[in-house]
Amino acid sequence: MTGLEQAQQRMAEAGVPQRAIDVFSSFYGQLEEGASGMIPESEVDPLVDIDHAGAISLTDEQCREAAAVTAVIKLNGGLGTSMGLDRAKTLLPVRPDLTFLDVIAGQVLHLREQLGVTLPLLFMNSFRTRDDTLAALAKYDDLAVEGLPIDFLQNREPKLRADDLTPVDWPADPSLEWCPPGHGDLYTALEVSGILDALIDAGYRYATVSNADNLGAAPDPAMMGWFAASGAPYAAEVCRRTPADVKGGHIVVRKSDGRLVLRETAQTPDEDAAAAADPKRHRYFHTNNLWFDLRVMKQTLEDRGGILGLPLIRNGKTVDPTDKSSTEVVQIESAMGAAVEVFDGATAIEVDRSRFLPVKTTNDLLLLRSDVYGVGDDFRVRSQVDAAPLVDLDRRFYSTIADFDARLPSPPSLVEARSLTVRGDWWFGPGVAVRADVTLDDTGTADSVAADTQLG
Repeated sequence: MTGLEQAQQRMAEAGVPQRAIDVFSSFYGQLEEGASGMIPESEVDPLVDIDHAGAISLTDEQCREAAAVTAVIKLNGGLGTSMGLDRAKTLLPVRPDLTFLDVIAGQVLHLREQLGVTLPLLFMNSFRTRDDTLAALAKYDDLAVEGLPIDFLQNREPKLRADDLTPVDWPADPSLEWCPPGHGDLYTALEVSGILDALIDAGYRYATVSNADNLGAAPDPAMMGWFAASGAPYAAEVCRRTPADVKGGHIVVRKSDGRLVLRETAQTPDEDAAAAADPKRHRYFHTNNLWFDLRVMKQTLEDRGGILGLPLIRNGKTVDPTDKSSTEVVQIESAMGAAVEVFDGATAIEVDRSRFLPVKTTNDLLLLRSDVYGVGDDFRVRSQVDAAPLVDLDRRFYSTIADFDARLPSPPSLVEARSLTVRGDWWFGPGVAVRADVTLDDTGTADSVAADTQLG
């Protein structure tokens, strides 16, 4: 039995839908042929001359009409393993009484009341995040829209041995034999779950999608109105890059056909890394906030037999991500933003940085929990400063949530700070305020910043 046949059998026995197996099989064939998904600089041009969301000029009624036929989808499959978590990252508090999930729910419920629209909220959970997420959302009796669930499940696939592309066996923890197929699985998961048909049958036309750990991507009536008025089948939100944005996906224009293409860091050849990272050449990065027409998506999936044809991302890992000596594996992945190249007439729009507030590290979490950001009555997260300070915490002592919370039980005031750099094992008391540029040096032993200290 070939590696592909073994993987297909394992997926079928685990109850993975056939459409998802078909998509995996298509990617597996590319992998066997040596495809890497690389997008060389020689084959693309930079994206230039796009509209800015600040120029949107629509009536309130146009925006409300668009909101009435829009669904909100949040990607919630991430465990936050890089921060030492074994559950959904969105269960973390951003305020003492508010988690990410509470803020998202509050944003949607407020907009429903403000506009008088149903605005369905759907979470794409993974098999690792679903139970905890649904338990946390159970207190919101009015969050689910009649006839629609509150979530749907991301598919899963076997991790493949790097040496022969057969499904890996890991008896010590069989759950580690599986991985999600990247967020490009969104479209397959929407189809096989029946959610895509259910939304269309209920009269919804558009979807706005973003990562659940990006609280800046609140459902926005003006953006909904813009997408509806654009007539585009698909749109990507992009931001101006800074020197700090050298990693992550950016939109480029493919020379051969003029289509917009998402190029991830993993798809950039080493020799092109400098050009790809140059913010003067490639001005925009992809926020992973995107929009699509539900009807066009359904028809395209039907026409292509459920296989959109997204570019392969070959992700090399170890079967146990915490044990670098464990078996080397390949995870077949794709990016949902790569669908921009699938649709004729797909477009991009520049948005303010305020729509991009992802939390990938405890540095990001400290900023979000601090007074640099405020959470309004509408649950929108807004910056209280012109430019957020740079936070750089010593990874030896702050990279996991347990260590971070122990050392920073209450965030210092950062509203007057330009930067906070912490080197060494520092423990913060309550009421600390940071001004201008502050660096705490490593003294080789545990140190403390006393309560109510003014730094800087």
